[in-house]
Amino acid sequence: MSRVKGCLNGSREPGAHPALPLTAAQLAAAARGAAAAGAFAVHVHPRRADGAQTLQPGPCGEAVAAIRAACPGLPVGLSTGAWIEPDPTRRLDLVAAWDPRPDFVSVNLHEPGAAELVRCLAELGIGVEAGIWNALGATWLVEADLTPLCLRVLVEPHDAEPAAALATVAAVDAVLDSAGVTLPRLYHGSETSAWPVLEAMLARGRDVRVGLEDVLQMPDGTPAPDNAALVAAAVALADGFSAPA
Repeated sequence: MSRVKGCLNGSREPGAHPALPLTAAQLAAAARGAAAAGAFAVHVHPRRADGAQTLQPGPCGEAVAAIRAACPGLPVGLSTGAWIEPDPTRRLDLVAAWDPRPDFVSVNLHEPGAAELVRCLAELGIGVEAGIWNALGATWLVEADLTPLCLRVLVEPHDAEPAAALATVAAVDAVLDSAGVTLPRLYHGSETSAWPVLEAMLARGRDVRVGLEDVLQMPDGTPAPDNAALVAAAVALADGFSAPA
């Protein structure tokens, strides 16, 4: 059966949604709701006191610890986006100082310093989601021989138009398939492409992610109450596709 990962806040600005979690306590509560709705893991962007994203060990450790206390056994993942910390060397230093460490992180392979970061995370025992935005990124993943160090591939087209996003997904899959990459793959779109990508992938029995990071609307276009509602909607879609005819 397909699985759904929750992405609870992402780069959303404070106030972008009434239920957007920012503090460690809010992230823990949102994670609990997402897990109850069927999420197998959560991905979060810890924040400073002013609401800005950060890789600083203090806020990151607080977020991970709070989620683990609220949701024992639920895998917790963080972002390492270059927009949070543009300096690759500084980013490595911050990640190495995390305590407690997350179970996994996403690494955008299209960003400077990605290969070094993947290798550092592997040495730290932190799982890596290889973020792939297009076929070129998939090719780079294969040519850099990073697949043995990764937990899964995160296929995340940046196309706003659904048909274009699905075409990007197909192109990424074609590269990975032709190279014999057997890593698990998890898919998501964003905003207008979010639900079309999820529905297409769930129909194929694939793993997906959803949450306020990616979309603020339910599948029918109405405002999403919170992360739990988005996860529940994706789980319901997955169950519908997997139900006997």
